[in-house]
Amino acid sequence: MGITVQIKKALGDFKLDVEFQGESDRIGILGASGCGKSMTLKSIAGIENPDKGMISVNGKVFFDSSNSINVRPQKRNVGYLFQNYALFPTMTVCENIKAGIRGTKEEKRRRAQEMMDKFQIALFADRLPGELSGGQQQRTALARILAYEPDVILLDEPFSALDMFLKDRLQKEMTEMLEDYKGIVIMVSHSRDELYRFSEELLVMEDGHSVIYGGTKGIFENPVYQEAARLTGCKNIARIRRKDEYTVIISDWGIVLHMENEVPENVNYVGYRAHDFVPVWGERKKNTLKVDVDTMAEFPFERNYYLLPEGGAKGNGISICWFVQRELLSVLKEKGMPDYLEIKEDKLMFLR
Repeated sequence: MGITVQIKKALGDFKLDVEFQGESDRIGILGASGCGKSMTLKSIAGIENPDKGMISVNGKVFFDSSNSINVRPQKRNVGYLFQNYALFPTMTVCENIKAGIRGTKEEKRRRAQEMMDKFQIALFADRLPGELSGGQQQRTALARILAYEPDVILLDEPFSALDMFLKDRLQKEMTEMLEDYKGIVIMVSHSRDELYRFSEELLVMEDGHSVIYGGTKGIFENPVYQEAARLTGCKNIARIRRKDEYTVIISDWGIVLHMENEVPENVNYVGYRAHDFVPVWGERKKNTLKVDVDTMAEFPFERNYYLLPEGGAKGNGISICWFVQRELLSVLKEKGMPDYLEIKEDKLMFLR
């Protein structure tokens, strides 16, 4: 049955206006810091009250302003994992897990032991949160949430404060720990890579509003909107002028593109991912950019080139990003820099 969210909320000058209907069990919310991702989660949990709208999970209505329904947070059966895990600092691992369980003393003890065994933290049962590593804290927080079998779990930037190595390891661990959980999990993040790996459906947000919602892989392949393209990592976005059904002019890049397929009428931009250019040595082909390197940045496994547009001058603020991964670097070493970069039509994104 999934989740339906239609909410509006004003907080000072900031206005939240979010709408999506999810049918998957793993949903991501992508957006820059301050765009309203956490406020959306808190509205689902009942921590924040929208001004109007409706929220329902698997047919159970949490909030409906038109019918004066606003279920208390304690009755929503929602598990919320905060950025800092929000463990009780003076309680042991075992006591933290028991805190979320209803039942007799013996039922709480048995369920807590079951969860500690499942999450491999039984050895730390008597430790306080301050004595645990980041991974052990995450396991404890998830064990506490899953102990009371919520209908939906909300993950609020769970990896934002971690270094890259620990982040990758804990992402993998969390995915494994949630494999047996059959409810809905919603994770918010400003990291497109985290959400690409985690989510089956994705909401892209900007400045408090929904940009696009749909299948995660589909949105990365065709973001539809220039805001979504940028947030999913597209480095090259330029305004276009549609000359005719098969021709577009990209003034900022100094080129004209000739298409085999008809160019949509309701588009204002094109996007092209920095890894998708095809190097061309020798004679110029159709839909190519002349390679004129402005600056270059070298990294352990790739090299990033920033090119001047054709006919462009240094300092005009416009550059075209070409990111070369390790497997192509050996070709460049052998053949030298290409004369042109080809734009493949099937990789070109037309954007509103």
